[in-house]
Amino acid sequence: MINQKGGVGKTTTVINLATALSYKNKKILVIDLDPQGNATTGFGLSNADDNKTIYDVLNGNSNFEEAIKDTKIKNLKIVSSNVDLSGLEVETANEERRAFLLKDKIENFMKSEKNDFSYIFIDCPPSLSLLTVMSLVAAKSLVVPLQAEFFALEGLSQLIKTIDRVKEKLNPDLSIRGVLLTMYDKRNKLSSEVDLEARNFFKNKVYKTVIPRNVRLSEAPSHGTPVLIYDKNCTGSKSYLSFADEFIEQENVMESAA
Repeated sequence: MINQKGGVGKTTTVINLATALSYKNKKILVIDLDPQGNATTGFGLSNADDNKTIYDVLNGNSNFEEAIKDTKIKNLKIVSSNVDLSGLEVETANEERRAFLLKDKIENFMKSEKNDFSYIFIDCPPSLSLLTVMSLVAAKSLVVPLQAEFFALEGLSQLIKTIDRVKEKLNPDLSIRGVLLTMYDKRNKLSSEVDLEARNFFKNKVYKTVIPRNVRLSEAPSHGTPVLIYDKNCTGSKSYLSFADEFIEQENVMESAA
């Protein structure tokens, strides 16, 4: 999940898509790659806990498998994060392969028999930093949450340039899987304008599902729980369940095309 702007619904999407897919008996691993640790706290874990986080994996103090922690949701595990991660860029300044650190760790784990996950989601930080580049190098595909608000598309040209550069030099298989419109307000003319503009620009890459502005959706993280558990009947929950269906359907289409 990537967008260098903050507050666009990246972490909310990671948490609730992961939860919705786990309800469909998919085994999900979330990697919290943001030093703020919002995905970690959003699942009810502490971002003050410095025991075997993604930082420990990347600096070699822990192996990947040891850092995988349970959440309170069946089929859903997390590699947590905390503020220590913000020091990684400086600490790895002299390492030649630092952009590949995350990819190497994930790939070793994926090849092992301990890996029984259907999906591994990476929650990126809201910047085009080393951590984001690491995730672009490791990822197979990207979901870009895009808020249906003024200036939403402005920052995307920088993101697309970065994606193209990583694709050219470090990860030729990288692609944008889809763009998800978030914070959509159907009473607001601007939302439908951004919707139209995004669909003109990204064509069929924009998901049919849109995530509405929803009070319950914004309340859930402070309770350390996904909105699908906090209030399963609110419009935010229904939208993320619908998005999970579309996400799986997209997988089936991609597989039959291959």
